Amino acid sequence: MLTAQPRPITLRRSDIIKFAGIYHRLTRKTIPLPGFRRKLPIRAVISGGDNKTSSTEVVVEKDKEDNGSLASSSLSSKSGSINVKAVITIRKKMKERLTDKIEDGWESFINGIGRGILIQLVSEEIDPDTRSGKSAESFVRGWLPKPSNNPYIVEYGADFVVPRDFGRPGAILISNLHDKEFFLVEIVVHGFSEGPIFFRADTWIPSRKDNPESRIIFKNQAYLPSQTPPGIKDLRREDLLSIRGNGKGERKLHERIYDYDVYNDLGNPNKSEDTVRPVLGNEEWPYPRRCRTGRPPTKKDPFTETRVEKPHPVYVPRDETFEEIKQNTFSAGRLKAVLHNLIPLIAAKMSSSDIPFTNFSDIEKLYNEGVLSKEEEQKAVKMNQILTNVMNQLLTVGDKLLKYDIPAIIKRFKYEISVTFKIFSTFDLQGTDLRGCGIMSLRGQILAGVNPVNIQLLEELPILSTLDPAIYGPPESAITREILEKELHRTTVEQAIKEKRLFILDYHDMLLPFMEKMNSLPGRKAYASRTILYYTEIGILTPIVIELSLPPTPSSPSNKRIFTHGHDATTYWLWKLAKAHVCSNDAGVHQLVNHWLRTHASMEPYIIATHRQLSSMHPVHKLLHPHMRYTMEINALARQSLINGGGIIEACFSPGKYAMEISSAAYKSMWRFDMEALPADLIRRGMAVEDPSMPGGVKLVIEDYPYAADGLLIWSAIKEMVTSYVDHYYSQPNSVKSDVELQSWWDEIKNKGHYDKRNEPWWPNLSY
Repeated sequence: MLTAQPRPITLRRSDIIKFAGIYHRLTRKTIPLPGFRRKLPIRAVISGGDNKTSSTEVVVEKDKEDNGSLASSSLSSKSGSINVKAVITIRKKMKERLTDKIEDGWESFINGIGRGILIQLVSEEIDPDTRSGKSAESFVRGWLPKPSNNPYIVEYGADFVVPRDFGRPGAILISNLHDKEFFLVEIVVHGFSEGPIFFRADTWIPSRKDNPESRIIFKNQAYLPSQTPPGIKDLRREDLLSIRGNGKGERKLHERIYDYDVYNDLGNPNKSEDTVRPVLGNEEWPYPRRCRTGRPPTKKDPFTETRVEKPHPVYVPRDETFEEIKQNTFSAGRLKAVLHNLIPLIAAKMSSSDIPFTNFSDIEKLYNEGVLSKEEEQKAVKMNQILTNVMNQLLTVGDKLLKYDIPAIIKRFKYEISVTFKIFSTFDLQGTDLRGCGIMSLRGQILAGVNPVNIQLLEELPILSTLDPAIYGPPESAITREILEKELHRTTVEQAIKEKRLFILDYHDMLLPFMEKMNSLPGRKAYASRTILYYTEIGILTPIVIELSLPPTPSSPSNKRIFTHGHDATTYWLWKLAKAHVCSNDAGVHQLVNHWLRTHASMEPYIIATHRQLSSMHPVHKLLHPHMRYTMEINALARQSLINGGGIIEACFSPGKYAMEISSAAYKSMWRFDMEALPADLIRRGMAVEDPSMPGGVKLVIEDYPYAADGLLIWSAIKEMVTSYVDHYYSQPNSVKSDVELQSWWDEIKNKGHYDKRNEPWWPNLSY
């Protein structure tokens, strides 16, 4: 059923019974055989969102031309009715097992006889008798779906006879009578005077055995709540209520319930003390909310939720999961990452010593030759025949799977990185993250690399900490005016500040409270860092001073050290080592704060609130929905294996098991909604000044700031489009204030999604 459409067939009763027997033997499911009667009841239903239904049922003689339509006897007059056809588009799986194909064949047969999918058209107009939307039902029917250019797309038809005063359909209720879910792409209704009416779905329709309620699909047209046609008002409200759930019980994978919970599933107290992690989302550790799964608590800690480990999936609402193509791509990348870590891990465990990279050629081999064992590891592995077989199987998977993709920066600066590696190889930097510390990195990547969002304009001296001096020592930085002027040569500090040429990369306050914890971990050595950079007259951003700090001790109340460029060998190498610590901090902050927290975790409450409070007909929902796709699934996978206790983040970055505590502290001290927009963020960091004539309404302090320069062009285009879109729907006075769904949406984002920040004064006010 994957590459061919259902074909027209002629079946005798004995053939059908034989097919059902084969299906039962393969699937162990017993399926009734409806429809084997010449006489079938035909029913017309007039119903609405209040679930009140009146129907008329008659028995008629079915013939070969029967189209499966359920029409009332009162609609039999040709002059008072019109024929309507709905085309239902369903997407099949790309990869199926034999039993899946047999089930598909059975489903096609059931659809062919008109007993697999039931759909109900609901009019935008009110029936005067029932005071709810007019409706008509029909089973999907047909042996020969319409041909499609996509081999995985199947189209079926359903025929209706509706009165001429039926009005335009505004919603469709669809019920899946099969044993398993299917993916509904869209429904197109033909036959009305205004032309085809589209009902875009892109949703999974669960089996009625899993969810007896019909799914509601609205017409592909945006309506504000006050503009909703009367016939589908109740359905709009009913659909939102079905998505919210009741906050009880464990969620099932077929459900599409959106609700909130704290980050209480990162640790695993049942496993060991070493995998215990604090709950994020409280007064001590504030954090955005995630999607609730409702799993039971652990045995050892009632406040920690039991974990779901691979290969079992973590619950997200059904329509938030990866599509098959996305899942295959994601799984292939994940398998490659696992192999890249697994093989060296096995070799390292079997090795008698820690084998470092001795030169840049060793690193190049990861990309050119793949992950291969060294002679010492091969000898150790041969001692165990089982491990030898495992290694041989892994190493013969394929060249591409075991090779790393060459990073763009290595392609461009291969020689420079090779030279830098030779310099670093003279130091023992165990426990220090050296990624991105090439010659071009610190000055180039601050403005155009993976983390170009932390550089700030230095506006005054002395540099002061906001941490408690009773705990962390004097607030003044050890970077003094005299130290800076030695590095500025012929320029004074006052002149450099006035001309906006001094900048700072400041991770002091964010990291210093965690230094003792981080440095207590085996193989870790870290410092809180401040880096001063000078923007030269020829447009080059150059680091000139680095401060590395540790918490004060009785013997060293101000535990801070200064590093600068030097002319002697010792100063020069210490400067390189200090830059390595800055790069390590920068990589950690990028992943824990700017990437995970600001891009993923902080966005999840907006996604949940959008589905819970904004109908799929709401214009803001339609605007946001394409951009929210896959985020919740990615976040769930991150909680499962990336940010969890003992996960990839803890293994790869200096903070180790305290990584998410740093992320929580950053959320508490740094995150605010009104400063997340690019122009506002640039102004806050002093990297831009207001200028209405420039893109985004700001002018950059450093013109050669690729992240900001390119970003502002994109920002301006998005703002122009969104402003025009929103103005179209909210053109009347008080239209925002009177939008009950929009007000509930914004209230829920503040008071549920970002509960720990609910009382902050900077939240924008939508009451106008």
